[in-house]
Amino acid sequence: MRATKRALKTQQAEQRKLEGLLASRQAVINPYANVSDLSVMISNPFANLQVATQAAEMQAAETDISLAGTLDVLRQTGAGAGGATALAQAAARSKQGIAASIEQQEAQNAQLRAQGESQAMQMRLAEAQRIQEADILGQTFMFQAQEQRDVADLSRTSAMIQQAGQQYYDMKAANKAMVGDLVGSVVQGGAAIGAAAIAASERRLKKNIKIIGKSNSGINIYVFEYINKLFGDGVYQGAMVDEVPEYAVVNMGEHKGIDYSKIDVEFKRIK
Repeated sequence: MRATKRALKTQQAEQRKLEGLLASRQAVINPYANVSDLSVMISNPFANLQVATQAAEMQAAETDISLAGTLDVLRQTGAGAGGATALAQAAARSKQGIAASIEQQEAQNAQLRAQGESQAMQMRLAEAQRIQEADILGQTFMFQAQEQRDVADLSRTSAMIQQAGQQYYDMKAANKAMVGDLVGSVVQGGAAIGAAAIAASERRLKKNIKIIGKSNSGINIYVFEYINKLFGDGVYQGAMVDEVPEYAVVNMGEHKGIDYSKIDVEFKRIK
């Protein structure tokens, strides 16, 4: 019994330790929970391209100044109208070239803006895909980690249930064997058992209890039946363990019995 109690205390201590470890283990977290969306930082580097008109304006102004100076010379020298016309045509061609240069810049800028927007869109899509994949990876990690813990807890609980069940049946079998050894001397069929018999004698094991007298030493004598036929089948005569001297009490594992060799009451089957 002492060894059994020590084993039970050890088991209970280990169980408390295990429960403490389970209660204090860290929570399952999503390692990707704080991934930031960087798409707001993606922009079109060519969105605000400007047309370089300052040089063109300077070139046009220089052309006008040159034209004005040439006209002054023509007037002073008395040149004909044909020279002025030719000069005006040259000035017009120069300004047309300036306008063409501006248009070319505008077209190039529009092309660059389109290319930049396409690249920015691709980068935004890639960033959105990265965030989505991180969320999927995080959820998958948390599910797998929790599933592993649940499976481990189920396995541990199942093993403990099986162990507890096996211990129960082992103890039950041991108690049965002990009781069988202790009351094996009971003679069935009404024969006297004798003063040397040892029998389970707790009230909770018996039914139909009736007092029929007292022994010379003052111990009550009863007739009764056992609730569990394992202890005996039929009607018996004997005493109650709570009414006999301590020296006559025998520990029978889960139950207590009486060593009838130490008292003046006879234990026997009478029916």
